[in-house]
Amino acid sequence: MESNALDILTTTQLLGISIANWLLASGVMTVSFIVARAGIGFLLRKVEVLAQKPNAHVSHIAVEVLSSTSNTLLLLASILIGVGVLDLPERWLGRVSSLWFVVAALQVGLWANRAIALTLLHYFARHSHGDIHQKSALATLSLWGAKVFLWAVVLLAMLSNLGVNITAFVASLGVGGIAVALAVQNILGDLFASLSIAVDKPFEVGDFIVVGSLAGTVEHVGLKTTRIRSLSGEQIVMANAQMISITIQNYKRLQERRIVFEFALPHECSIEQIKQVPAIVERIIRAQEKTRFDRSHFRGFGESALEFETVYIVLDPSYNIYMDIQQAINLGMMQAFAEIGVRLATPARTVHVASLPDMPQRSTDTGHDTLMQNSPAYGARH
Repeated sequence: MESNALDILTTTQLLGISIANWLLASGVMTVSFIVARAGIGFLLRKVEVLAQKPNAHVSHIAVEVLSSTSNTLLLLASILIGVGVLDLPERWLGRVSSLWFVVAALQVGLWANRAIALTLLHYFARHSHGDIHQKSALATLSLWGAKVFLWAVVLLAMLSNLGVNITAFVASLGVGGIAVALAVQNILGDLFASLSIAVDKPFEVGDFIVVGSLAGTVEHVGLKTTRIRSLSGEQIVMANAQMISITIQNYKRLQERRIVFEFALPHECSIEQIKQVPAIVERIIRAQEKTRFDRSHFRGFGESALEFETVYIVLDPSYNIYMDIQQAINLGMMQAFAEIGVRLATPARTVHVASLPDMPQRSTDTGHDTLMQNSPAYGARH
């Protein structure tokens, strides 16, 4: 009876292949999937042990790469192994071998894609100056470019294995790439400007910058645009190409402020008082914290006042601190000048009048106020 069942399995055919061959292929496929999955799990456990050691960055990347293994591709590979034991015609065996390469290339591509992403992110995180790593435009462009190159190579390799003439395909891609580049040259200009910003770093996220008439804090540097939060609260979006084509003032990198301020005293001040003024201003400035005195001079004679010029350095980039110091200096000068009897000059303007109309004259003949005019008509009425 067993021989009868065996005969049935060997003689009965499905799609031109015996049932026994189909069962053998199914068994090989199942065993292949289990073995492959078990092998990946075994390697993953070994690498996880190594990843627990300090500074084991490569092991961490290996863990992530092995974890990204596609069960679908493993299943497809197992199916192809099972199909390989079927009694197929020669032409079908050639196609199965081509599919083998496609499945293997896709899986290697997935592993390489994950490895490249983790390696680049780790590199930029390690070389980031901030406490929290911000994915910069350079990191985004590098990751995007590496992935495009990887999958282009994988695609060309699969097409070549399938018998496609990739030489003509690459040539057509080159011509098409030129056409696309001409069509999107503005976008490409912004992309390369983004790369320039990432490499040269004229500003970074969190910097307070002034671009032309616009001022605000940089919130995001993207592939095409940069977003700035203005002082009044709205978000400003500028094209990267426009950003690098004009002068940018970066106040975040300001180490200290050089302050030049002027004041004036009236011409009535005595020479002794004028001599005391620079010394008084110097004493007041030196009394302030976070300041370095430079100079204070009686600069010259103005039209309506004596002009003084003072220069000092604020040793903190904060604008609020500078204003607090300047306010303290102004109040100290007002108090000190009052003590020596000097007041600050007020704006004055002298008006020279070429002529004035005749003024009314007071008559004493009758004891009444009478308007006397030089006009003949007015005299005629009297």
